[in-house]
Amino acid sequence: MEDSIHEQFDRVPKRIYGLVDLAYNLWWSWKPEARILFKQLNHQAWRTSAHNPIRMLREIPVEFLNRAANNPAYCHRYDIIMHRFRKYMNTTGTWFSENYPDHPPLTLAYFSAEYGLHHSLPIYAGGLGFLAGDHLKEASDLGIPLVAVGFLYSQGYVCQQINPDGWQEDITQPLDHDAAPITRVLDTDGRDLVVRVPHIDPPIYVAVWKVQVGRIPLYLLDTDIPCNEPENRGISARLYAGDLEQRLRQEIVLGIGGRKVLHALGIEYLAVHLNEGHPAFALLERIRERVEGGMTFEGALEEVRATTIFTTHTPVPAGHDVFPLDLIERYFASYYTALGIDRSRFLHLGANPEQPASGFNMTALALRLSAHHNGVSRANGAVASDMWKSLWHGSGGDEAPVDYVTNGVHLQTWLNTRMQALYDRYIGPTAPGWLAEHDNPMVWELINEIPDAELWNLHLWLKAKLLNRLRERERIRWTTQLVRAAKPGIGGAFLDPSILTIGFARRFSTYKRAYLIFEDPDRLKRIVNNPWCPVQIIFAGKAHPADTEGKRTLQRIYQHTQDPGFGGRVAFIEDYNNHVARYLVQGVDVWLNNPLPPMEASGTSGMKAALNGVLNLSILDGWWVEGYNGRNGWAFGGEAADCDSRDSIDAAAIYDLLEREIVPLYYDRSIDDIPHGWVRMMKESIRSNAPGFSSRRMVKEYVGRYYPLLLKAAAGTPYAGSLIKDPHAQAWRGLAEEAGVNDHPFSR
Repeated sequence: MEDSIHEQFDRVPKRIYGLVDLAYNLWWSWKPEARILFKQLNHQAWRTSAHNPIRMLREIPVEFLNRAANNPAYCHRYDIIMHRFRKYMNTTGTWFSENYPDHPPLTLAYFSAEYGLHHSLPIYAGGLGFLAGDHLKEASDLGIPLVAVGFLYSQGYVCQQINPDGWQEDITQPLDHDAAPITRVLDTDGRDLVVRVPHIDPPIYVAVWKVQVGRIPLYLLDTDIPCNEPENRGISARLYAGDLEQRLRQEIVLGIGGRKVLHALGIEYLAVHLNEGHPAFALLERIRERVEGGMTFEGALEEVRATTIFTTHTPVPAGHDVFPLDLIERYFASYYTALGIDRSRFLHLGANPEQPASGFNMTALALRLSAHHNGVSRANGAVASDMWKSLWHGSGGDEAPVDYVTNGVHLQTWLNTRMQALYDRYIGPTAPGWLAEHDNPMVWELINEIPDAELWNLHLWLKAKLLNRLRERERIRWTTQLVRAAKPGIGGAFLDPSILTIGFARRFSTYKRAYLIFEDPDRLKRIVNNPWCPVQIIFAGKAHPADTEGKRTLQRIYQHTQDPGFGGRVAFIEDYNNHVARYLVQGVDVWLNNPLPPMEASGTSGMKAALNGVLNLSILDGWWVEGYNGRNGWAFGGEAADCDSRDSIDAAAIYDLLEREIVPLYYDRSIDDIPHGWVRMMKESIRSNAPGFSSRRMVKEYVGRYYPLLLKAAAGTPYAGSLIKDPHAQAWRGLAEEAGVNDHPFSR
């Protein structure tokens, strides 16, 4: 760690100085016992810092630090946790090292435009970022040799403020570098490492920051440095810049600059995993380096393709970046020569055969330059295959061009600590180390051993915790925004923990249909205001700054929170982030998801809810096609429907399920005031979804499906080592057909 950081924390006593090292490794964020170390310094300071240990250590009065350092009980716990942390950071004895004991060295470079790791590092917008963050955490837990690259956005994504009329204002809140878990990367002379993005004029330079995600280093690129021209300093300012040219410059820096940074750091990797098409220029840079070393373009392309995995999430055509050809030529005119090809060949790499005049398509580029590509659910894989089938027209073979690896969520990040303790008591005694094998379905068969009363009472506690958190947020906002005093209850102050509570939290894109449940407002009012069996609904989410229609949808919902006809039972949580998300997915009763099929890629928020016993009410799209079994929640929308009538049909299905099944089941109580039928569904949801939709299963599937193929391609010879010996490996479709004997025809 840098000396400057040590100087800033010289107030921390030497006896417990390891807290500083711990704070700068996000391992603590998914380890409850590590969080307790910070919380026990001072509970109120932990809350005030929004669970950010770096900010807390900077702001907490020094007497609390000294008190802890002189407390034998605290120091004993501190020594145990620090021992576990150091043992964890040792890369031996991991799942990967045990299952690949003789593997040749093969480090993967993971590129993503966003990472959802912790709210103290706001470099994420939504599901894509959370998926990337969970992927890194799980790769760390399993000991996968991986290095990651992204952006340090000085202005983050966007902070949301809702005007009195319900319109979203996009607020810029500069990143507090001193309170974020980041350290500067230095060169051999001890100065800030600065790298020039190659073959791009005028020149663009990047500085580098490092985030330690357990065992995984994540390098973040930063263009806001003095040596850049003013127009270039803002490239890394904000996630997903609305201006097309600025977006192109971001993706040049992320891909080409990211590859150059890894080279400057001396990090050798033999394979690449792209999370969406934003960083696809990294593949061009890999090709350019090989051409510079003497290979032909076609030979370099095939070598890069064979060692690249591309994950696509976006079934919405507008979600794929397409840049005008004149813009591409402006920035890549000198790059053609460096690749050894002409303009026509270069532009063809990004051409969509179905829309050849539309521009340079980053997804088409990524698909052409990768031999292994996947969607993020079975349904998404099928949609992506159909969407991009023209790229493989005439290649022969019957297999789908785009395979799938269904997303999963990082269990220890999203599972409530008390819920984990409950699982420990009933799963742990007969399956020691159940967390280590939580992707094993057999482990979860023991969930039925939990007494209904214990599970239900814990769920009620989590709901009360959620509503108390919302009231606290409202109190803070009331003290700082007095305009709210005239409109109480908008943020959830009137919500009742005894009432059936539905949660809806998503990015406010129009295809996600956040407004759907209001399709028939009069019928919905009768449901929420039922005097004997009432219902309340919590909404949260942001619209993209450039998405006017998304903002209009949000405004309509927000205005319903002010309608006395809903009795204060509809709330909207302002400025949704992953800190709030944890409370929501753990505390509501029902998780609602109703995008327009087949637009849902996966929908990981529903998986997070299921882990905590929250029941899903979801349209049959994305992950729920695989997750729903008829006993673990509710599904609708599986039938074909005309687009013009789809909203009314799906809304009616939601109302019918609420009136006939969901509400009656929730309020059907025994003499002990426990809804045993509901709790039975909670247990089934946990049992059926927890193992299959964990990031542990997901990352193991990526390794089992692709790792042997990458090793074989990188070595130039068939991989002779053993495949995964994990006892559950057969669940993952034959481990890539035994090291890739049956490659897809499009990947040859």
